[in-house]
Amino acid sequence: MKVIDSHTEGEPTRVIIDGGPYLGQGTLGERLFRFQHHSDEYRRFAIDEPRGWDAIVGALLCQPDDPSCVAGVIFFNNTGYLGMCGHGTIGVAVTLFYLGRIGMGIHRIQTPVGTVSVNLLSSNQVSFENVSSYRYRRDVIVEVAGIGKITGDIVWGGNWFFLAHGSPLPLVMENLEELLRLSKKIKASLALQRITGANDAAVDHIEFSEDRAMESCDSRNFVLCPGGVYDRSPCGTGTSAKLACLAGDGKLAPGQRWVQESITGGRFVGAYRHDETLRDGCNAVIATITGNAYICGETKLISQANDRFGFGITRKDRA
Repeated sequence: MKVIDSHTEGEPTRVIIDGGPYLGQGTLGERLFRFQHHSDEYRRFAIDEPRGWDAIVGALLCQPDDPSCVAGVIFFNNTGYLGMCGHGTIGVAVTLFYLGRIGMGIHRIQTPVGTVSVNLLSSNQVSFENVSSYRYRRDVIVEVAGIGKITGDIVWGGNWFFLAHGSPLPLVMENLEELLRLSKKIKASLALQRITGANDAAVDHIEFSEDRAMESCDSRNFVLCPGGVYDRSPCGTGTSAKLACLAGDGKLAPGQRWVQESITGGRFVGAYRHDETLRDGCNAVIATITGNAYICGETKLISQANDRFGFGITRKDRA
């Protein structure tokens, strides 16, 4: 299997360019179903140890069924599949340029949850226009054992988020382990109390944020991703979800820049425009996220006969 590795503001993306599963014809959603239910060993092979590690997000390049798109992509991680991935979209665009498949300017990329527009501004900098983002439920209270009541919003940004109001701890790396522990407990409590997104979708991302008046940054965040790891980048879908809440609260005007910094110090620049179509009965926005990605490696992953870990080392106890 041939892959290109990159990182977007610190968060890794592994793009499969050859040797992935054959998923047949049909819509991207149908091919995602085949990947998930019939060829999941390819995901484990590419992502899990000993060839990968928990923080990597994978991206399988596919032929798009939308002829206006330059590529289709299915995103996945250490525990399953993602509808959309913001940092991964930036990584895919930079990878396609590195491979000579696209040039500067605007291109369309198809994902299982919709088509996104990417604007390649340089060999490393990309802006992408995300799918619609909206706040589904406001001021949701979740009871967390040993912690108490935590209030936040349920928001769609391409994935489902619980955006906590504020943060239980300062968002610094010294607090990382405790932030992981608390966010995992919130996620488990949401599932236990059946607090979901639209159509009973699991809320599988937890986001804490600290809004601050800084010279070059508006907010710092921490995002727990599916699989129990934190996002090293500011999270593209999480930033989109944040913008939807800011727009709904009248705290950010259309087109106004919002600089989102991750707990590691990586930064995205976001802005939005209103979506004229209601999403699940809610007002929505179209977020534009700008960030930088860098190629890290060009690798051939190999499986040999009798390798007991040929399809990865997996753990059943991931949060």
